[in-house]
Amino acid sequence: MLISLLSHSPVTAHPQDYPDGAHQPRHVHAEAQLLYAVSGVMRLITARGAWVIPPTRAVWIPPMVEHEIFMSGEVLMRSLFVAAEHCPPGLGNCCVLAVTPLLRELIVRATQSDEHTSNPLIQQLMLEEIAALENLPLHIPMPRDRRLQGICMSLLTRPDQSHTLEDWAQEVGASSRTLTRLFNQELGMSFNAWRQQVRLMEALPRLLGGESVQRVANDLGYGSARAFSAMFSRLLGESPRDYLGALKQLSELKQ
Repeated sequence: MLISLLSHSPVTAHPQDYPDGAHQPRHVHAEAQLLYAVSGVMRLITARGAWVIPPTRAVWIPPMVEHEIFMSGEVLMRSLFVAAEHCPPGLGNCCVLAVTPLLRELIVRATQSDEHTSNPLIQQLMLEEIAALENLPLHIPMPRDRRLQGICMSLLTRPDQSHTLEDWAQEVGASSRTLTRLFNQELGMSFNAWRQQVRLMEALPRLLGGESVQRVANDLGYGSARAFSAMFSRLLGESPRDYLGALKQLSELKQ
C-alpha cells in the first residue's frame, strides 16, 4: 500500500490532468485530501462505499483512508492536501461537498502558484471555507450481508433494473421485510434511496457528455423526464438544466 507525505505545510495544492477512463490505483495519504475537478467526473471507491464527484463539487478524504479514483471524461483534478493536525472538525469520514465560488477560486489559484498557499491567512481562509461547506448525499454505501451484496452489485451493473424489493426477495431467498431491515441497518437508507443514488451516479457522466435528460431518464427506468428531474433536484439541489447551465458558464474558467 502506497503512503505519501506531501508536505509539512498546513495546506498544499496539486494539479493533475487525466484522460477519459484513467484510474488511480489504491493508495493512501498521510494528509487529508480535498479532491476537486474543474471538469470531468470522478468516482472515489473505498472499503466503505463509493462517491461520485461532478464538477463544482469536491470530496473530502480523511488521512490514511485507502482509496482509488476512476475518471469519466477529461478530468482536470485540482487537489488541496491538509495536514492531519489542521483538519476541520466534523470531517472524519469521506463526503461530497458543495464548493463555494470563493473556495473554487482559491483552489484554482493555489494550483497555479505556490504563492497563494504560502500565506498563513490564505491557508486559514481555505480551512474555514472547507469546514463550512454543505455535505451532499452523493455517497453509495456498500453492505456486508451477502444477500444485499448480490442486489447492490447487480444494480451497480444495471442501474435501470425495475425490480421491486419483493422481486429481489424472491431471488435472494429472504423476505422483503428482512431486506428492508438490512438496508436500514447496514446502509442507513431504504432500498429506493440507495437505488436513486446509483442512478444519479450513472446519470451525471452521461448528462455532462451531452445526452438529453429525456434519454437518460428513459434509460435509467424513470417514467418521465419530470420524475428524473425531481430526483436530481432533490439530491443535488438544482434541476439538471440549471446544474448543466452553471457548468457551461464555468467552462471558460477551466485551468
